[in-house]
Amino acid sequence: MICDNITVSANGHLLFAGQDTVELAKQYGTPLYLMDEDKIRENCRVYKNAFFKYFGEKAVPLYASKACSFKRIYEIMTEEGMGIDVVSSGEIATALKAGYDLSKAYFHSNNKTDEDIVFGMEHGVGYFVVDNIEELEVVEQKAAEKGIRQKVLLRLTPGIDPHTYAAVATGQVDSKFGSAIETGQAEEITREALAMPHIELKGFHCHLGSQVFTDDVFERAAVVMLEFIASMKEKLGFMADELDLGGGYGVRYVDTDPYLDVDKKVGEIAAVVKATCERLGIEVPEIHMEPGRSIVAAAGMTLYTCGTVKRIPGYKNYVSIDGGMPDNPRFLMYGSAYTCYLANKMNEPCEFECSVVGRCCESGDIIQEHVKMPASVKRYDTVAVCTTGAYNYSMASNYNRIGRPPVVMLRGGNESYVAVRRESLEDLTRNDL
Repeated sequence: MICDNITVSANGHLLFAGQDTVELAKQYGTPLYLMDEDKIRENCRVYKNAFFKYFGEKAVPLYASKACSFKRIYEIMTEEGMGIDVVSSGEIATALKAGYDLSKAYFHSNNKTDEDIVFGMEHGVGYFVVDNIEELEVVEQKAAEKGIRQKVLLRLTPGIDPHTYAAVATGQVDSKFGSAIETGQAEEITREALAMPHIELKGFHCHLGSQVFTDDVFERAAVVMLEFIASMKEKLGFMADELDLGGGYGVRYVDTDPYLDVDKKVGEIAAVVKATCERLGIEVPEIHMEPGRSIVAAAGMTLYTCGTVKRIPGYKNYVSIDGGMPDNPRFLMYGSAYTCYLANKMNEPCEFECSVVGRCCESGDIIQEHVKMPASVKRYDTVAVCTTGAYNYSMASNYNRIGRPPVVMLRGGNESYVAVRRESLEDLTRNDL
């Protein structure tokens, strides 16, 4: 199985987090997002334990909210002692509703509006990750108006190629994010921040991209960032308290994706950080990273009901489902790979090659091409798409005026509960005048 929380029962049904997906589809209807709460907690603990072991008690990992944001997620992050990063007033408001302590939150975005900045300050967001000088000036202005000193990290681009999809690479010099070290803009914004009376500069941040498997990407970024920190200490007398290396570790969507040992990876980064700091003669800053996908992706699965099965002899076969690009736009956006199963026929041989496609009036509404399924696939069968916990619910839309699916949490091998209810037809017109 593609993930270690997926098994098959004696009667040929797909089990997720120990529970029968066919029965869950009957109980809650489809399309249906499932989230394995135990797996989310396990992944949080892997990161927390690794950070404590290699970096000490102050080095807390931050959950990257954009991967999947709803109230229950933030309640879990509170219970697991995780920091969070947020990228919008909406994510801040959701965390606030969940009772999350926003002093532990880091506010990202390359283009925070004035309203976003004020909203974050009014609700006690601990840290602003500032992208550029223009934003820095507005943060200084709004902090002055409120009579506060706002803690800030400066987002820098270290010029590292993460060898990932161009659409999700963010660490190169010409990225839309951050201030480049290579061009001198990083030093310029550091000087500006240190001169501002209402800015408390705590350190620096970088983020290289998503779905990163390359061995030394984070290590190379750490060296570049630490060398910059050392140069700022020498030139400006400023020693950064914090260094945030971002997130982006890859997860297994298909069999060809490797397994990543997070504890081992964090240990390797720690070794490079400590050796580099010793070489540069600087203290080891408080290290943060921002796992998102690697916390929730494998904790998610989406269930659908099969509708039309279209066979075009000599050409192509289609298995249509009752969801599609509104609940998972990632194939359309990135050509993303997924593993698909016929959940109620797991003991049958998979010899029928097909495209799993959605219900929308759109040729690009595809979940996955070249899927192998049992030849007996037919209407009312249950189709499962794996590793959908990240960037599925959070990117979902109402395209074709289709309501978003519910999110059902699974725990303990036999318990399930609704964390986000299914959108109704009334919900779709709620804001129409």
